[in-house]
Amino acid sequence: MQKLHSDQRMSQIIIHNETIYLSGQVGNADENISAQTLTTLEKIKALLEEVGSDKSKILSATVWLKDMSDFDAMNEVWEKWFSDVVPPARACGESALASPDLLVEITVIAAV
Repeated sequence: MQKLHSDQRMSQIIIHNETIYLSGQVGNADENISAQTLTTLEKIKALLEEVGSDKSKILSATVWLKDMSDFDAMNEVWEKWFSDVVPPARACGESALASPDLLVEITVIAAV
């Protein structure tokens, strides 16, 4: 098992048995839902690339929205971002996030 970008609270990346687990990623608190979604997905892309993977190898994603009224706007960005690959299995729910200004958090599991 390999753990990367770790501190006392969590690791950003865990690799175990050819599977990558990323901690929840968020955008910038001063952005709207579309920009936060894109920023979050780009952070995921960078972490996956760091360990030799990419968005085509995402197996599963969990999307947490602060407010389900943002579902359509988030999906618009999501669908564009995955337009060149088959998207992963996904769940989406509403949740209070770590900061009141955060609108979306995404966790993913991917293949190496």
